[in-house]
Amino acid sequence: MTAFKESIDAARVAAAGADEMKGADIVAFDVSETLGLTDIFLIATGSSPRHVLSIAEEVEKQMHLQLSTNPREREGLDEGQWVLLDFGNIVVHVMDQDSRDFYDLERLWSQCPRIDLQLPERADTEHAE
Repeated sequence: MTAFKESIDAARVAAAGADEMKGADIVAFDVSETLGLTDIFLIATGSSPRHVLSIAEEVEKQMHLQLSTNPREREGLDEGQWVLLDFGNIVVHVMDQDSRDFYDLERLWSQCPRIDLQLPERADTEHAE
């Protein structure tokens, strides 16, 4: 079993929202065969608690605007270190770098196929002076 097309499309909407807010290292894994409770885990990193919350807010906004869906559960909004948004078919994890390094979700799900999120390549916006 692999993730449904609707789930992949939803992950791409969520990823685009995270990317819009300059989320870093955005990846998604097809966990449908391993978990059975959800199809896709999407992970993104924010640089500060405020940034983590901004990314999560934009993901929620885009999922609502484009797919008319809202998260079933929202966790971590008080701390801003690891926000989890459960949309049923996809679960979005927005983490600060320390949490992402510590929990290393990529290692845990490394046996699961990665989803091509079709995000545009980001141009380097920093210039050497």
